[in-house]
Amino acid sequence: MQKNLYLRRLLLEAVVVPQCGGQLWIFGGEFASPNGEQFYHYKDLWVLHLATKTWEQVRSPGGPSGRSGHRMVAWKRQLILFGGFHESTRDYIYYNDVFAFNLDTFTWSKLSPSGTGPTPRSGCQLSITPQGSIVIYGGYSKQRIKKDVDKGTQHSDMFLLKFEEGREGRWVWTRINPSGAKPTPRSGFSVAMAPNYQTLLFGGVCDEEEEESLEGDFLNDLHFYDATKNRWFAGQLKGPKSEKRKRRRGAKAEPEGANKQECGGTSAQAPLEVVKEVVAEDGTVVTIKQMLTAPGPAGQPQSDEDDSPEEAGSPMVEPCPRSNAMLAVKHSRLYLYGGMFEAGDRQVTLSDLYCLDLHKMDEWTVLVEADPETQEWLEETDSEEDSGADAGAEGGEDDDSEDSSEEDEEPQHPLVMPGERFADYLPRTEQYWVRLAQDDAGPDAKEKRVLKAAQAMAKAFFDDSA
Repeated sequence: MQKNLYLRRLLLEAVVVPQCGGQLWIFGGEFASPNGEQFYHYKDLWVLHLATKTWEQVRSPGGPSGRSGHRMVAWKRQLILFGGFHESTRDYIYYNDVFAFNLDTFTWSKLSPSGTGPTPRSGCQLSITPQGSIVIYGGYSKQRIKKDVDKGTQHSDMFLLKFEEGREGRWVWTRINPSGAKPTPRSGFSVAMAPNYQTLLFGGVCDEEEEESLEGDFLNDLHFYDATKNRWFAGQLKGPKSEKRKRRRGAKAEPEGANKQECGGTSAQAPLEVVKEVVAEDGTVVTIKQMLTAPGPAGQPQSDEDDSPEEAGSPMVEPCPRSNAMLAVKHSRLYLYGGMFEAGDRQVTLSDLYCLDLHKMDEWTVLVEADPETQEWLEETDSEEDSGADAGAEGGEDDDSEDSSEEDEEPQHPLVMPGERFADYLPRTEQYWVRLAQDDAGPDAKEKRVLKAAQAMAKAFFDDSA
């Protein structure tokens, strides 16, 4: 092991295990410069010791190649990693390989399951069943259909990765077809383990893709997968009980005709839309929409004994549609934080926090409201020079280089001296960062592009070292 500084990144994967007072294991991900023009894919493995709140880098050869969008779960005393993607200025590749990291020996091994498994993809669901198998659902991939034209695929298939007891190191793929109310095809959804080993799925985005445009329909629905029954269930909220009782008492006092008219009407309750706007420095207006929807369909007869969602007639607050939200379950409560959605050419990040009691399933509780003034967004640049290509990702690795030796491991970046300013750090270390950026970008990259990537990477490392 080597103690070092963990660099900021995105599209990584993290897993918590109880060993040694609690550990958070992280693999890979990508660095992106503030303007989104430079990228670097990592293949390093880190552990955060929760008891001491210290990072430690774990060096072990034979692991996965640099990638983003992969998925990882804790299985017994191992970390199981699947899929992901790697993209550079020249090309991109999606993976469907499987690796295991042993938490006792700190060694990687590449698994070779039998049977027909998932096609290469990123951003899928990876979860453990009560029987100890691993479920993989959905994901996203793209392929080139002609020059400079790519077609994306939102997968909705489902597979089981099972370890066969009694056969050393033997894993088997099996495709499964669950019943019930399946989620619609999507990507960027969030996953957490609910009580009773049910897998919870929230939100995501369904991309409507044409040859020259891409438009996303963001979602905020809940789904549960019960591995024991091999069945999907839609997560429907009941609404607060106190409101139901008031409505029941009010309904008894109304004339019979009024009740019939209400129940027999053809018009459904329209969802309420709360719109918050924030004006950027360039005058662009970014709109954040929040839907306040009734928890059940209107126009249904009410029952004194049924606590179904149809009873709640008043709208309830719920998280606005989004993708890539963070989910966690603690004491049967689901916590949802942040995420992002698109407004035109802008990607708006959210910082709101919600809570849902998974036993009651009554209503979302807002812990931290969305504040338009504190939202952040990234805007695509229209500059021809900047839109040429992303700075190269990790050196154009191929599949056959995944088992590379230690010479391919993450470099040791020049340390920041105590009290050193960035204006002094950059000239002292610039040649190192330029070489690193040049190796990533490839021989055909423009000098100005390489220099910008080098400075962005140096600045990110310097800021994280402060």
